[in-house]
Amino acid sequence: MDESRGKNYDGVMPSARFEPDAAQTEGGEALSTVRTAAIPDATAPRSAATPSAQWYALWTRSHTERLVYEQLAAKGFDAFLPTAEVWSWRAGARHRIQVPMFPGYLFLRHAMDKAGYIEVRKVRGLVSILGESWDRLAAIPDREIDAIQTVVGAGLPVLPHIYLREGQRVRITRGPLADVEGILVRQNPNQGLLVLSVDLLHRSVAVEVDCTWVVPV
Repeated sequence: MDESRGKNYDGVMPSARFEPDAAQTEGGEALSTVRTAAIPDATAPRSAATPSAQWYALWTRSHTERLVYEQLAAKGFDAFLPTAEVWSWRAGARHRIQVPMFPGYLFLRHAMDKAGYIEVRKVRGLVSILGESWDRLAAIPDREIDAIQTVVGAGLPVLPHIYLREGQRVRITRGPLADVEGILVRQNPNQGLLVLSVDLLHRSVAVEVDCTWVVPV
């Protein structure tokens, strides 16, 4: 990974933006999303968290998201690595592979103290926990991670989307995504894209929805 993305491992958050070539294999083959999938146990019910537990974004070295996830899970941390299953051309044949939904990132829910921070930083492949210092980390709102977990669990098609913050915010009223909130990008009178964003990362993904199932919030 180009470490110039951040001034240092612990200091400045990288300015992450959606890049068209993010969903490519190491060999450069183009990928097209077909449906969501999850790392095993990534969306399993979480144990009750302490009131101070929050979600944090972990920035990893290139192609080490799964490695970091597995190490954290082995240590008993509540980590979440959302993935998408995509088609990839390799050796002249199409294969389905799983790729991170947010390349270079995964998420951790923890009541972070200095000891916990040091333990997380020991994980191989990790660049940093986004934030200024161990006691001034940048937390992600629960609603953003909850929405992504719901989409992963529903197994619906998902694709990268240009990061959006402004727009009509809606809530899904029916179906597998009931109560999920996001930004509606209308494609036609009945079909649209529900854009889910992680503001801290400046990254978004989109899932197709029935526009008759949404209400403004």
